[in-house]
Amino acid sequence: MAEKKKAEKETAASTSAFDCLAVTQVTVWPFQEGQNLGHMKGLAQIVLNDQMVVRGLRVMDGEHGLFVGYPNDPFYKGEDFRTLCNPITRQLKEHIENCVLEKYQASIAAQ
Repeated sequence: MAEKKKAEKETAASTSAFDCLAVTQVTVWPFQEGQNLGHMKGLAQIVLNDQMVVRGLRVMDGEHGLFVGYPNDPFYKGEDFRTLCNPITRQLKEHIENCVLEKYQASIAAQ
């Protein structure tokens, strides 16, 4: 009986961090191919739990394929970039990336 409760707590703890935030809406604006776009392939916007919007996500083409870049602070004066928002857990990062890239691939296929 105690093992069952322990297993339930572990399952709840492992999923509760992810279950509280879910992507409920994705909008993607793919770019037409051009010389000066560089690695950026499009822009995206997501809604989390129908309560919070995150704008300024970038669909980027990197060494290992497509990935999602998060909005940067335009007023940061350092040598590197500082993101305004980004997921803390790997699980949420993968969930957001999968949702955005699936929508991006679907919009490219529809063109």
